[in-house]
Amino acid sequence: MSIVETTCGPIEGREKEGALLFAGVPYAAPPVGSRRFKAAQPVEPWREVRAAKRFGPAAPQTPSGGLTDSVAVRWDEDCLTLNVCTPAADDGKRPVLLWIHGGGYRTGQGAIPWYAGARFANQGNIVVVSINYRLGALGFTDLSHLGTEYASSGVNGLLDQIEALRWLQANIERFGGDPAKITIAGESAGAFAVSTLLASPEARGLFRAAIPQSGAAHHTLPKAAGELCAEKLMETLEARTPEALAAVSVEAILDAQDRISTEIGQDAGSMGVFGVAVAPFYPVEGNSVIPKNPLGAIADGVSSEIPVLTGSNHDETTLWGYGAVDGDALQRAAASYGADQVLDVYRQTRPGASVDELMIAMTTDHMFRIPAIRLVEARLQADPASNNWMYQFRWKSRAFEGRLGATHSLEIPFAFDNLDKGGVDVFIGPGDKPQHIADLMHRSWTSFITDLDPGWGAYDLKERATMCFDDESTTVMDPDAAERRAWEGIR
Repeated sequence: MSIVETTCGPIEGREKEGALLFAGVPYAAPPVGSRRFKAAQPVEPWREVRAAKRFGPAAPQTPSGGLTDSVAVRWDEDCLTLNVCTPAADDGKRPVLLWIHGGGYRTGQGAIPWYAGARFANQGNIVVVSINYRLGALGFTDLSHLGTEYASSGVNGLLDQIEALRWLQANIERFGGDPAKITIAGESAGAFAVSTLLASPEARGLFRAAIPQSGAAHHTLPKAAGELCAEKLMETLEARTPEALAAVSVEAILDAQDRISTEIGQDAGSMGVFGVAVAPFYPVEGNSVIPKNPLGAIADGVSSEIPVLTGSNHDETTLWGYGAVDGDALQRAAASYGADQVLDVYRQTRPGASVDELMIAMTTDHMFRIPAIRLVEARLQADPASNNWMYQFRWKSRAFEGRLGATHSLEIPFAFDNLDKGGVDVFIGPGDKPQHIADLMHRSWTSFITDLDPGWGAYDLKERATMCFDDESTTVMDPDAAERRAWEGIR
């Protein structure tokens, strides 16, 4: 039997894919009833052995209809659980990877097969942990102006992640891990979270390295936007106090959340408090978790001692169908970014590119590549000795007649070496599996998690070394430099 005595009580896991899996382990008390909209509380301890063989339910969510989250998942408000995959529950003091799932702070869960950690455990001698945390309105409605007990309500989803890190500090050694060797990683909103935790005083000392994939430190809401979301939620649900909100059904909150997001997305006036890089029910600034804008804090030198591996994919926004547009739509998109001159540069650097191709290139850079570069630039300007590595995933999917290209989230099963997991074949498309790319990416991630160096030259402001993963992977100095420079001075 695989039984581990945690600080909360004994749990029994199971063998899976040659490693030990402990699934659905509670790291905090259920955030239900009067605990809704409040900071996570400690788990009530137990004495009898508790089965940890099945993944816990996801946080409440509605599928967006996209390619990666079109199917409803099993969810429950009692969702604050984590999963540990380890080579052995011994005193091995192995490096640890904590994976934070993406999904726009609205969808997702730690149990997705792409995140399975057995290859890291078996090939890299690494303990892998994935978590669930509160999403959307339940995780990020800022009610702090309505009482001190709700001071954290605009960042409860992030506090859940911090609570999971605290649980790991107290328990991961019992699963063969080393609490001093934790790397936090995530993709998309998971990367937003990782980058924000880099800037958070509440997360200091809880991890030693970070891997934000396709996401950086610019996805938080200013206080005014957080208060606008809260006001609209209470108005929509006709619940004028936090206590009244706590009595509303989860289904009603999810419905109101979706309606408010649509309403704000169609209201040009609201963009004055939101900006173009964030959406309703994102983490809110102005509290103990996010005292100030994360990128600003990082530019001040916060967490400069923590090594960072970051990057993006070459064609991120094909996943949302930004193709099939006309020239007017392209021009409007550029204008919305304040980037008309940027579009002129793309037309020069990509002669013969279609309107669709220009839209994908511009939106990908605006949303993902440039923010990743700015995260590293801020760290280097604060401390030139900080350790940073940059990558770009360029392998183009063969699916949908190649229209996806190197799309958003495609790199995940490569980094985890999980090309054989369910759904990956839909993203990859027909033909031989590009296992040689997965081998290199997985080896690079393993090296960074273990030795704090992925195996290529560090990024600096002169050469800007970037590992480009493709059929022929190579390090490129300052790729697409003219396009990068075109964004200087544009938020």
